[in-house]
Amino acid sequence: MLDLPPLTNETFWAILRDEIDNATVNQLVWQCLGYRYNPETGWDNTAVATDWRQDYPVPPDFVESRPATVKLTRSIPPENKQLLKEELGFSGYKVDELIPRKTRRATMVNWLLSYRKSNLQLQ
Repeated sequence: MLDLPPLTNETFWAILRDEIDNATVNQLVWQCLGYRYNPETGWDNTAVATDWRQDYPVPPDFVESRPATVKLTRSIPPENKQLLKEELGFSGYKVDELIPRKTRRATMVNWLLSYRKSNLQLQ
């Protein structure tokens, strides 16, 4: 995978403002889910949770796949569902901005915020 940006509020805002391309946003989520790519052998999903590995043996394109994004949403613990508002102060998109690509990117940011809160703050 490419050299990915850090899981910072600046990165998250850049995703919400569409300043980071979809491929990079997908790769951030894939990395956190445990997917690794080896140019010689392809995708390695051994570090991916079983339920994800069964449904998605190779990482899904979250921007294009509604079912994958729904699964991502459902995997966010209830106490972390509002992190977009609580940590970023993000109040959502305007009605004329509500398109699947943007709402799925917002879901990905909320999942990344939850991942950061649950995993990186334990270190």
